Amino acid sequence: MTSTKDRTARWHRYWDKKSRNYDKEMTFFDRHLFGDSRTWACGQATGEVLEVAVGTGLNLEAYPQDVTLTGIDLSDAMLDIARHRATELGRTATLQQGDAHQLPFGDASFDTVVCTFGLCAIPDHTRAIDEMTRVLRPGGRLILVDHIASSSRVARGVQRFLEIFTVPLGGEHFLRRPLNHVRSTGFDIEQAQRFKLGLVERLVARKNSEG
Repeated sequence: MTSTKDRTARWHRYWDKKSRNYDKEMTFFDRHLFGDSRTWACGQATGEVLEVAVGTGLNLEAYPQDVTLTGIDLSDAMLDIARHRATELGRTATLQQGDAHQLPFGDASFDTVVCTFGLCAIPDHTRAIDEMTRVLRPGGRLILVDHIASSSRVARGVQRFLEIFTVPLGGEHFLRRPLNHVRSTGFDIEQAQRFKLGLVERLVARKNSEG
């Protein structure tokens, strides 16, 4: 039986290798599917900000200059690229290795938590959302963007077929919808936008002020 440690090491290797072509791949999807979602999400971040699954730092230039930014990612190779990008942009950011299933921060540490196109590939996305909720301050904002289960039956059929290959090979899920779990945890949903046959969803939710 494969242990959690072995699975984590496997994903480390996978994303380290993926880092070589990640920017090129995401640039294609940003242009043809995701649109302005990065600037939409990051532009609404305020205060002490955590980005989960920061990857190669493609979002760094989209954040307001006055936020204090921390980013975590599982892959050291991804983070090396993100650090280089931060230096080129003159962006001050704390970028560190970490697991979205167990964020290395105390409760109520951040005013905003952002995750773009990351929950689709995190093994247990509901556990990751619970961790984001834990480190978010009461009244803080959770900002998520991801590809999700389409509103089209035909497209969902294609997504279901793709998952036969993408889940075991790269942990890529197409039939998730994070909004459902966010809503069940008691967040106030401030914005929810869905487009491209319902394939992409953008979400801003505020944590209950009572924590």
